[in-house]
Amino acid sequence: MIPKVYKEVIDLGDGREISIETGKLAKQAHGSVVVQSGKCMMLCTVVSNYESKDVDFLPLTVDYREKFAAAGRYPGGFFKREARPSDGEVLTMRLVDRVLRPLFPKDYHSETQVMIQLMSHDDDVMPDAMAGLAASAAIQLSDFPFECAISEARVGRVNGEFIINPTRAQLEESDIDMMIGASAESVMMVEGEMDEISEEEMADAIKFAHEHIKVQCEAQLRLAEAVGRKEVREYPAEREDEDLKKKVHEMAYDKVYAIAKAGSSKKERGMAFSQIKEEIKATFSEEELEDFGDLVSKYYRSAEKAAIRDLTLNEGLRLDGRQTVDIRPIWCETDYLPSVHGSAVFTRGETQALATVTLGTSRDANQIDMPSHEGEERFYLHYNFPPFCTGEARPIRGTSRREVGHGNLAQRGLKGMVPDDCPYTVRVVSEVLESNGSSSMATVCAGTMAMMDAGIQMTKPVSGIAMGLISDAETGKYAVLSDILGDEDHLGDMDFKVTGTADGITACQMDIKVKGLSYEILVNALQQARAGRLHILEKLTDTIAAPREDVKEYAPKMVGVRIANEYIGALIGPGGKVIQELQKETGTTIVINEDPVTEEGVVEILGTGQEGIDAVLAKIDSITFKPVVGNTYKVKVIKMLDFGAVVEYLDAPGNEVLLHVSEIAWERTENASDVLSMGEELDVKYFGIDKRTRKEKVSRKALMEKPEGYVARPPRENNDRNRGGRDNRGGRDNRRDDRKKD
Repeated sequence: MIPKVYKEVIDLGDGREISIETGKLAKQAHGSVVVQSGKCMMLCTVVSNYESKDVDFLPLTVDYREKFAAAGRYPGGFFKREARPSDGEVLTMRLVDRVLRPLFPKDYHSETQVMIQLMSHDDDVMPDAMAGLAASAAIQLSDFPFECAISEARVGRVNGEFIINPTRAQLEESDIDMMIGASAESVMMVEGEMDEISEEEMADAIKFAHEHIKVQCEAQLRLAEAVGRKEVREYPAEREDEDLKKKVHEMAYDKVYAIAKAGSSKKERGMAFSQIKEEIKATFSEEELEDFGDLVSKYYRSAEKAAIRDLTLNEGLRLDGRQTVDIRPIWCETDYLPSVHGSAVFTRGETQALATVTLGTSRDANQIDMPSHEGEERFYLHYNFPPFCTGEARPIRGTSRREVGHGNLAQRGLKGMVPDDCPYTVRVVSEVLESNGSSSMATVCAGTMAMMDAGIQMTKPVSGIAMGLISDAETGKYAVLSDILGDEDHLGDMDFKVTGTADGITACQMDIKVKGLSYEILVNALQQARAGRLHILEKLTDTIAAPREDVKEYAPKMVGVRIANEYIGALIGPGGKVIQELQKETGTTIVINEDPVTEEGVVEILGTGQEGIDAVLAKIDSITFKPVVGNTYKVKVIKMLDFGAVVEYLDAPGNEVLLHVSEIAWERTENASDVLSMGEELDVKYFGIDKRTRKEKVSRKALMEKPEGYVARPPRENNDRNRGGRDNRGGRDNRRDDRKKD
């Protein structure tokens, strides 16, 4: 049976299109679509179980995978099969999850999976920009309880013009790389990196993307109507008790308000809030708690959230006693670890990050091997969030998606300030040692100082800040919070992280939890973030005003040399013998790459000792040494021969040439040893290749004054040859005479 296929096409306005198709593939899923642009095709399927799980959260899994077959490639490694997701795939999963999750009902607890797979790749299409569109389109065809259609789009800007879903080539020229997720009514998620743009430019980029997202949402709705909308499934609602909710609220609100207003530490107020909760529970019998104890805890959390939000909206006060624009106390320290290449500690309130920097060669670059992108990163950052940083003990199961996401944000914030001519591969590792809000921004600050401590000549220092928002739709009141706490992140309406220099924004990540956030509030938040960012930046530069002029004594020094392609083989040697022995003798690391444009050899020499580096440079000079005709060179006698002396160029040890006995002096010299001695240093003039002998010719006498009355004599070797010639000819004549007599 031929399937009935439904299709909608989205015009991107510049000749490119995105199509959404359903009805052909994966029909047993609760919703499935194929999204295509050019030759790029991705399949998205969504399934949600009809049984609810006994949890108080939505068990949603978003999985994005790129199949190597999509790009006509094999997976790397021993096992020729796709394995765990790459960091790039994890980042795409997070982008989609952050937009979808808030649109499911809070009381929906069924296991839900959104699976997106790249099936065909196009070099001119970046697939992650269409993943959110695919996920939402598939959900629109299902019976899930889901609020509204959403989509995501990437924005670039080339020569001042915004571009929707740019190609990777266009992105290389762009000063903006932003992903925006939104519904037709509201912007919900922003993430990206920028080249020091202003707050107003960022807002304009968001508006541009939102207009295109509205068109994509309309296309999803048309497709769903054409297929036929499914009736939204029924699911067991959470138990509610309005009387109990009112009672708990009345018992908790004033007490929570008072503790929140006291401005205590995280630990102190946590204990105080727990005590209030236990006191409330103590007013109920064991039977009542067994029956509705979970509701008591739920309603207490609701009352706690309301009290804290009201405190900020009514009095402008926050949990730790600060005003809305205040930044927590900051202290910093650099060069904390004695044996690393660079280190820094950044502490802001109860959040602390320790960053280290390691310098390496191009061999240490982070290799990116995805079907949609192959390349390498010469600057990368790893972020670790151990359980002890929040006072918890929990299993450690590898790097979490959160750690990948936060590390990527910090990396994007810093990488634009690493100069293009930095010779090193730079790895920054951030260990979060304490966390009470915006540890990723603490990572940016610690990373900046650690790189400056390591001697990386950053173009400008970078700082970061996390902003929050508390708003009341009924009254219209709102408060933008600078440098939010962890609790303010959970109870607020926005989590907005922004990094930048004194001159502009370098990266951002924003999650908006309320509908219809006005651009006026967004711009106000950006301006307030700028003031906070500059305050933090001043603390960083007070600690370390500028990068070290050079790397530390025990850190490796990098020297780069370019050599002609013809010398690469000589430097490597047969089976790598020359380069391996050189590394062993000098204690250095030598990496040779070929410039794809000039085809020159790019040699990187990494070593902690200058003597070792100098020895490698001397060896390279020796291998690549090529004397210039007419120039004078200092040489050393290393061997005596009957017909001259072998001399070695002092500027290029190992490069030897014969100084013929006839070129030692104007006077006739029978033996080189009569004039020269072993180890003697002298000057010679280089004449290039001698046409007669076809060997290199150097002369000592050419640099000496010719004696008066000097008469040139034929070279000794010519006299010998002439004598031999005459003798031979005489012998032939005698033989002829003998034959005549016979």
